[in-house]
Amino acid sequence: MKDRVVSGYRPSGRLHLGHYHGNLKTMMRLQETNDCYFFVADWHALTTDYRDTSNLGIYTTEMVLDWLAAGLDPGKCTIYRQSDIESIPEIVLYFSIITTLGELERCPTYKEQLRELDSRGVNTYGFLGYPVLMATDILIVDAELVPVGEDQEPHLELTRDIARRFNSLYGRTFPEPRAILSPSPKIPGTDGRKMSKSYNNHIGLDDEPEEIRQKVRKMITDPARARRQDKGHPGTCSVFKLYEAYPEVDSRKRADECSEATVGCTDCKDEIAGVIARDMAGLRAKRRELAGNPDVVSEILAAGADVVRPIAGEVLGRVRDAMNIGNL
Repeated sequence: MKDRVVSGYRPSGRLHLGHYHGNLKTMMRLQETNDCYFFVADWHALTTDYRDTSNLGIYTTEMVLDWLAAGLDPGKCTIYRQSDIESIPEIVLYFSIITTLGELERCPTYKEQLRELDSRGVNTYGFLGYPVLMATDILIVDAELVPVGEDQEPHLELTRDIARRFNSLYGRTFPEPRAILSPSPKIPGTDGRKMSKSYNNHIGLDDEPEEIRQKVRKMITDPARARRQDKGHPGTCSVFKLYEAYPEVDSRKRADECSEATVGCTDCKDEIAGVIARDMAGLRAKRRELAGNPDVVSEILAAGADVVRPIAGEVLGRVRDAMNIGNL
């Protein structure tokens, strides 16, 4: 097996096309060749949604079912829940002691989400410390590779800084993990912004074909192409970015047709909506099958926790020894 891989998702309900192309396909590819650990980041969910946790269990189940339906295989990777690993909070404490406020406040996603989520009251210690918890998730399993989106790269760099600082202070203890970026372009939502459930601009992995078609029909295309006979500019079109995510479609040919006005925007939308629906057909069927077994998720998470706890415990032991915690 190649380098150890770790990745996690916050449980916020059903997944969408942005998740699928942005990271999930990479995770499925890596499970075939690497030692992979994929976790439900339920503690991370609390950093922004601590006021109402009533749906946390439901969202966890829904997300894991989507993972399994998409193709993650617990026989090829370890799937577990963050909150089942009791060693994590103690290492978060040690890492927080050696991480400066300036490093946390400079994270671009912290500033961005602080503005966007201000109504949720996220100006908290837990939200500011999100990257320290992320660093712990990565380092507690000695991960060497981390699939991330571009917006998470600064957090991973902080993880590397924390590992380097710890190693410098207390001796070589952690690897410095490297990023694996998705080869797919960032998937736009139906309004042109980043696809997100919070923006209500997403295409769900379980959406039926007609629902997909209706959502794609609403997407923003080339704003300069007011009429069917106007020549288009694919580089400015959100729908064309969907074409680029599906290599089985001749996106170059479609771009040429758009540029020469030999195809209309509605034709492009309907074609790619059909491609998406066909690609998701197997996933929808598999998900319905999995949902018929109410214990499948709890069994997989319990088995995954049994694998990860000894690894995390060994790492915590190394940390305590290195820092002389509990030693006489």
